[in-house]
Amino acid sequence: MSLFKHQHQFSDIVQMEDITSIIKKDLQMTNVQEGIAVIYTPHTTAGITINENADPDVVTDMIGGFERAFPTNHSEYLHFEGNSHAHMKSTIFKASQTLIISQGEIILGTWQSVYLCEFDGPRLRTFYVKIIEG
Repeated sequence: MSLFKHQHQFSDIVQMEDITSIIKKDLQMTNVQEGIAVIYTPHTTAGITINENADPDVVTDMIGGFERAFPTNHSEYLHFEGNSHAHMKSTIFKASQTLIISQGEIILGTWQSVYLCEFDGPRLRTFYVKIIEG
């Protein structure tokens, strides 16, 4: 088993960063041929998701849709820090994703990538990649 720690600085309040190439590099360093990769972020206002990578408008549309569903500035939020919207978005996206490793590669669809999602930026975020052989 191998654990890799990464950080990414976000510049916007809400942003999605493709981290697929980082996960692939981590996997290459292990020489694991069969197993799983768990990608996890230890933040309550960030998340990990898998979605389309071919058209950047997908990410733009997702950010816009979640902003409409959970507006950043909403007068009825009670949480004193003012970031309830970010907690809601994080809950929908989840803090982790698990990927299958087969023949030394992570299995993703043709148009899929793994994204680290920021919902309360700008912030420096940490994420971990755990490669488990088996």
